[in-house]
Amino acid sequence: MAEEPKSTEQTPATPTAAEGEVHIIYTEQPPQGLEPETHHLNTLTSVIGSEEAAKGVLLYVYKHAACGFSAKLTPDQVEQISKQPGVLQVVKSGTAQLHSGPAQTRNL
Repeated sequence: MAEEPKSTEQTPATPTAAEGEVHIIYTEQPPQGLEPETHHLNTLTSVIGSEEAAKGVLLYVYKHAACGFSAKLTPDQVEQISKQPGVLQVVKSGTAQLHSGPAQTRNL
């Protein structure tokens, strides 16, 4: 009996949180009476697909100086979430270093 040839067609991999990069998502204030974390989870769930998966990528909820959250997202998810109602801006998180000039010019 001849063995059936294996399919060479590849199934697209589902992106995981490990493949994403951290982004900060700035949003409008949540509707009156709705907790910020619930509002942000709803926004993420609409892009990620399930509340459980959204909880897996949600890193931090901002609710004092700004309204928003940080999450690990793939480039495709960043594009999708930026189109969601109430999302004001999506910014890739990064680290900045302060530069104070050459050591000999510092006055302590």
